[in-house]
Amino acid sequence: MLDPRALYTIEDDVWASVEGTRPTLVHLLDGYVDAGQVAKQLSEHLLGSMHPELMVTFDHDQLHDYRSRRPAMVFDTNTWTGFTDYKLAIHKVTDASGRTFLLLSGPEPDTQWNRACAAVLGIAEQLDVPLLVSAQGVPMGVPHTRPVLVTGHATDPDLVQDNPVWIDRVTVPGSFSAMLEWHAGQAGRLGRGFVAHVPHYLAPGHYAPGALAVLERLREATGLDLPPGELATRALQTLAHLEGEVESDGELGPLVEALEQQYDELQATGRPDVPSADEIGEAVEQFLAEQDEKGE
Repeated sequence: MLDPRALYTIEDDVWASVEGTRPTLVHLLDGYVDAGQVAKQLSEHLLGSMHPELMVTFDHDQLHDYRSRRPAMVFDTNTWTGFTDYKLAIHKVTDASGRTFLLLSGPEPDTQWNRACAAVLGIAEQLDVPLLVSAQGVPMGVPHTRPVLVTGHATDPDLVQDNPVWIDRVTVPGSFSAMLEWHAGQAGRLGRGFVAHVPHYLAPGHYAPGALAVLERLREATGLDLPPGELATRALQTLAHLEGEVESDGELGPLVEALEQQYDELQATGRPDVPSADEIGEAVEQFLAEQDEKGE
């Protein structure tokens, strides 16, 4: 493996200000299964409301496959005027109580996953990061009219003992965040993640209630003071809009009612009536294929 340290550059003054604080590292990456744009919304919320400072910039030319995810370019009249500049970076962020944490955000690497994981974990080791935590959304057969279910996972099974058991074992396409959590566990470092169950009929769009539910779990897991702010407002607006959609859509109403009945039975019995592991794997692969067709 090539030197992982050659994958990134550091802002020395910001790095120095983080040393000795033992910051939590939150990683929220674009590009994988993220139903409802949960990770993207959280990343935008934290970067937009917490005064971030750029600390580490990764060399995206080494990690990005431009032919699989081509950047959007702007052509104006007779010349090229710009293009989408991908940036994978770690920001120093300060929560509402003045506590420092780190946020890894941007597009998921296309290549050199093991090396990129080694780079992130090397940074975590140098800064004595006690916890790495991720979040995402997955499409599930749940209604938007009920509280968002959130499933947790961790390198330490003791941290997820009260987790609802939705599946025993399943094989799905991997993600960089999942691999990073696995490598963290192999290195003896604590990793956690939270998955919001997003109504499958809303998976392609922005589902703010899912992002808000995961934000609360992040607060509980890390002790960080992360006010919901505009995210809470958007969640209420989303639910109000969906209420009107259900009333006017003759097909959506019966679907939501059926999902409500299934959800309520789950809460009553404590054991969900969910698809098999193979069916869940197929659903994830189908969601990925649909995203590829849309050019996302």
